[in-house]
Amino acid sequence: QTILGRGRCMALGAARRTAASSGLRSRAVPAMAASMSVQDQLKQQAAFKAVEYVQSGMKVGLGTGSTAAFAVDRLGDLLNRGELKDILAVPTSKRTEEQARALGIPLATLDEVPKLDVAIDGADEVDPALNVVKGRGGALLREKMVEMASDKFVCIVDNSKLVDGLGGSKLAMPVEIVQFCWKYNLERLANLPEVAGCRAELRMEGDSPYVTDNSNYIVDLYFDEPIKDSYAAARAISALEGVVDHGLFLDMVTTCIIAGDSGVEVKDK
Repeated sequence: QTILGRGRCMALGAARRTAASSGLRSRAVPAMAASMSVQDQLKQQAAFKAVEYVQSGMKVGLGTGSTAAFAVDRLGDLLNRGELKDILAVPTSKRTEEQARALGIPLATLDEVPKLDVAIDGADEVDPALNVVKGRGGALLREKMVEMASDKFVCIVDNSKLVDGLGGSKLAMPVEIVQFCWKYNLERLANLPEVAGCRAELRMEGDSPYVTDNSNYIVDLYFDEPIKDSYAAARAISALEGVVDHGLFLDMVTTCIIAGDSGVEVKDK
């Protein structure tokens, strides 16, 4: 789900679309599957399983990130082959919107379709209660809005994303903040008792701050130990003026599809 994986994800999607437009999809996909890493193959397995939750006539939320991109590709393929019809999708980022448009998936916004049947998206961490951390790809606000508007949220991951407690991977837990006085808000986040011991860093893209699709910055929080109380942390972070939203997605996932060496496991909340 990281920003660094964006180029690779887009390259994979572009390769699929090129193959499809030249009538070579049936030959290109097996070759690509053989060249994918084991982790990407697991992501694809989880994504394909998730798309089984989509039926013709549904309104679907499209996630962002390397795992979600496989689901978007699969949805586009089923639509183009006529196996799914009358789908209307709401993307969670500009890059997902571009991918979906290239595949011919009809798109809308929450302004036009405020209630969705299902959302499919990846996650950066999943705990035993199916609470998740999202947003390392930078799309956490739109992801949360779309997934909260969905009757079902199908989360798709490979087994490397499983943790005993959120923050346990020691990777970023993102917080989207306004650009105004970002240092002030970074310091306030770092000093919250509910996330005591975390390290707060402004996310960068090259020499400049990373800017979200909503023209905001992201502060990444890093933990040496899992967050003691994710619910308390979520409340405390949200209470700070200048915070737009955070990457703690609590009590939102209805189904989690986990791909591992032994196959695909489906967990329902």
